[in-house]
Amino acid sequence: MRTKPSRRGLGLWTASALVVGNMIGSGVFLLPSSLAKYGPISIVGWLFTATGAVLLALVFARLGRAYPQTGGPYAYARRAFGDFVGFQTAWGYWIAVWAGNAAIAVAFVGYLAHFWGVLGTNKVLAAGVALATIWLLTAVNVIGVREGGLVQAVTTVMKLVPLALLAVGGLFFVDPANFRPFNAGGGSAFDAVTAAAALTLWAFIGVESATVPAEEVENPEKNIPRATVMGTVVTAVVYILSTVAVLGIIPAARLAESTAPFADAAGEAFGGWAGDLVAIGVAVSAFGALNGWILLQGQVPYAAARDGLFPRSFARTGRRGTPVVGLVVSSVLVTVLVAMNYNASLVDQFTFVILLATFTTLIPYVYAAVAELVLLTTERAAFSGRRLGKDVVIALLAFTYSVWAVAGAGYEIVFKGTLLLFAGMPVYAWLKYRQQRRVQPVAATPAETPAKAA
Repeated sequence: MRTKPSRRGLGLWTASALVVGNMIGSGVFLLPSSLAKYGPISIVGWLFTATGAVLLALVFARLGRAYPQTGGPYAYARRAFGDFVGFQTAWGYWIAVWAGNAAIAVAFVGYLAHFWGVLGTNKVLAAGVALATIWLLTAVNVIGVREGGLVQAVTTVMKLVPLALLAVGGLFFVDPANFRPFNAGGGSAFDAVTAAAALTLWAFIGVESATVPAEEVENPEKNIPRATVMGTVVTAVVYILSTVAVLGIIPAARLAESTAPFADAAGEAFGGWAGDLVAIGVAVSAFGALNGWILLQGQVPYAAARDGLFPRSFARTGRRGTPVVGLVVSSVLVTVLVAMNYNASLVDQFTFVILLATFTTLIPYVYAAVAELVLLTTERAAFSGRRLGKDVVIALLAFTYSVWAVAGAGYEIVFKGTLLLFAGMPVYAWLKYRQQRRVQPVAATPAETPAKAA
C-alpha cells in the first residue's frame, strides 16, 4: 500500500475556494422561489442560519488548527469519543457526500438544458452527460489533489462573478413595494423565521470542507482556520445580498412560480444577456460543487481506513497520493443513484435519500461541537493561547444550533436517518472482528510459555 507523498496541494486560496465552492452548489439558486411564500422575513431566517454556520466555522477552525489531520469531523469525533463514534461519523458523512453528489450531477444537467434543450426531453442523453461529468471530475481528482483544487478555484471565481453582479448591481433595481408585506405567510414571525431557517440550512453544508483534506493543505495550522471562516463569511454575504436583490426585483407571486429566480431577476434588471450569464454561472456552480465534493468523497473513508475503521482497500492511494479506491467506489455509488433518478418511479425515493443525506451530515456537526468541549478539557495543551471561556461558549452555541437543525429535519427524517446510521453497525462489528483475528495469535504466544514450562 502506497503512502501519501509529503507534497501538499492546497494553499489558502484553493482551500477557501473548496469551502465556498462546496457551499454554493446548485440548489441555492432555487431558494428564493421556496422562500417567496414567507416574504422578506425570510431574510431574517438567512441571518439566523448564517450565524449558526459561522459558529460551526469557528468550531472547525479551532479544531483544524489544533488537529490538522485528514478526515475533518471524523478525526475530531474519534479523538474525543473513540472508535465507535468515529466510525459512525465517517459512515454518515461518507453516505451524505456521495448521495449529495448524485443530486448535484442531476442539477448540473438541468441547468445545461437552458442552452441545450434536448437534455430536458431525452432522459438517456441527460443521464449520459451527468455520468460523464461525474467520471471526468473523478479522473481529475484521481490525478491529484492539486489538480482538483485548481479546478475548484477556477469554478469558484466563475460562479461568484454572476452572483456578485446580482448581489451588488441588482440592489439598484429593487422595488420597495416588493418587500410588503414583510411576513407574507400570515403566521407568527417566529414560525416564519424558523421555517425559512430550516430551508436555508442545507445551503451552508460544506462549512467543514477545508478540514477534511487537512494533510493536503499547506501550513494547515493557519490556512485551515482562515479558509474555513473566510469562506463561510463570503458565502453568507453572497447568499443574503443576492436573496435581497431577487426578493426586491421580482414580485412575490411571480417569484413563487419561478423555476430560475436568479436568472429571471438578472434578466429583468439588466436584460436577457444577464439571464443567460447567470444561467451559465449556475451550471458552473454545480460543476464546481460536484468537483469539490468528489474530492472529499475519497478523503473521509481514506482517513477512517488508515485507522482500521473502514475496509483497508479504502486506504490505498495512487502514485500521486490520492485515495483512488475511495474516489472510484464512491463514484460507482453516485452512478447508481443517478441511474435511479432517471427512472420516473424512483424519483421520490431519490429525493428522500438526499434528505437523509442532509441529516447524516448534521450528525458530524453535533459531534464536532461536543468534541471541542471534550478536547478542551482532556487535551488543553493543543489549544494553547486560546481563551477557554470563549471557546466553550462558541462550542455550546454551535452544539445548540446543530441540535435545533437536526430537530428541524422532521420526525420522519430523523427516524429513518437514524436507521441509516444503524445500518453501518454490522460493518463496524465486522471490522473489529477482523482486527481481533489479526491480534489473537500475537496475544496467545506469551500465555503458552508458562504452560509449556510447567
